[in-house]
Order: sequence, then structure tokens, then C-alpha cells
Amino acid sequence: FHDCFVQGCDGSVLLNNTDTIESEQDALPNINSIRGLDVVNDIKTAVENSCPDTVSCADILAIAAEIASVAGRRSGWPVPLGRRDSLTANRTLANQNLPAPFFNLTQLKASFAVQGLNTLDLVTLSGGHTSGRARCSTFINRLYNFSNTGLIHLDTTYLEVLRARCPQNATGDNLTNLDLSTPDQFDNRYYSNLLQLNGLLQSDQERFSTPGADTIPLSIASANQNTFFSNFRVSMIKMGNIGVLTGDEGEIRLQCNFVNGDSFGLASVASKDAKQKLVAQSK
Repeated sequence: FHDCFVQGCDGSVLLNNTDTIESEQDALPNINSIRGLDVVNDIKTAVENSCPDTVSCADILAIAAEIASVAGRRSGWPVPLGRRDSLTANRTLANQNLPAPFFNLTQLKASFAVQGLNTLDLVTLSGGHTSGRARCSTFINRLYNFSNTGLIHLDTTYLEVLRARCPQNATGDNLTNLDLSTPDQFDNRYYSNLLQLNGLLQSDQERFSTPGADTIPLSIASANQNTFFSNFRVSMIKMGNIGVLTGDEGEIRLQCNFVNGDSFGLASVASKDAKQKLVAQSK
């Protein structure tokens, strides 16, 4: 998600700062949020030792997302392969394209529509918040600064739990589980939480608490675990095809954090049609 919504699924989020590259890792939605990049680097090292200059960092990210679902005790999906890696990153576009945790439903739909994703994809992919953590700074406005409107759409008991975790004078980097029920399992409890007004991020709860929204029946349907898993597989494959680089576009990086040699600021343009070239699959 944090990779594909910027230049496409091209591994640009993995690139570090250099003289010619401003890393997307320092974009506001990513800073102090993206973790586990060392794991991606370890995987890349092992792959290069066995099969040099063949598997892109972009493909490793796509496969890792699927494997994470399996590790969370759920089935995976066939991952189309053949992506290549970008030659640059785009921090400005990361700040622009990645939905903010305070977005309302209209803004969320617009962010997904730009990527060719529909409302069902929005509701389904948001279920990825069944695992993971969020910094207090991403939701503390819901705890204290809602101007006495009463429209925070947050269970009062959960509100007090979050205030204890994120006091006003604390660092904004304190972490809280995105799913208060089963934070380390990949399941559909995210939707059950929304139904009980226990969504952590405002942008999550908006999907269920916006009056008359078409996301409400979709969220209710996703409370059926089989429905959620089936839709999640479809939407993940769809998102994984956004703006891919194939053929002679981009490169196969030898290290995921750096382009091969100096990029000299060269930009690679992600083709929306290139997804059709992804034919090999992981399963």
C-alpha cells in the first residue's frame, strides 16, 4: 500500500536518502511508521546469493505481503511476478497520494479512485488494519480535540483506554494496536471493531459511521470472515498491479535501499498498462 500508491508497485518506498533521492520513508505518512525494512534487505541478500540479478525488490514486497497474511494464520493468494524496481523515489507524491489517518470518506474514496480502486477495494484493503500498530500522533485529535461536537464516533470505554495510552503530554510516537481484539492475527475483527465504534483511526471509523454511506453495508458484509478473505485476495492482486514496471523499465536492484550506481535523478515512469505483462505467479 505505502509503495503502490505513490509511483506504482515499484519498490520506491525502500530507497534511502542520497544526493539525488529524497526517500519516501521520510514522507509524513511513513516517518516513524514503516518498519521491517531490514527484513526485506535480509530476504534480498539471500535471494541474490541464490539467484543473482533476477528477483526485484518490488516483487519481494508483494510476496512478503502475501506471506504475512499466511503467517497471520490465513490463506494467501497467487502473486503475479515480474515487476522491476524504480530508479527514484517521490516523497512529494507520497505525501500527496497516501491517505491521511484523519481523512473523511469522500477524501478516502478519491484517494483510492486515483489508483483505479473502487469502494469495495477501499473497504476490503482497509481490513489490513487487522494487524499492525499506529502512533498516538495519528489519532490523538480524536481523543481530546473534537470541539465538544460529540461526533468522534468512538466508544467511551475505548476512549478512556486510548487516553491512558496517549496522554496529552506524551510523545506522539507511543504505539497502539490497530486492532484492540486480535492485534497479531489476520482476521476480520477490524470490522467487528468498527461496528462497536472501536476503530482506532478516524479514517477507519469513517467507513462505518458516515450516515448513509455505501461503505456501511460492505463493512457489515465483511464481518463475515469468508467474505472478507475472498474479497481481500482479489483486492490485493488488483492493488499489486498498480503502475508496475516491466521489460526494460527500471532495473533489478542489487540492494533494495539503493539504485544500482548513481541514479543522477533519473525518473522512471510507471505504466498503468504494464500490469498486463505480469504473467508468472508465485503459486
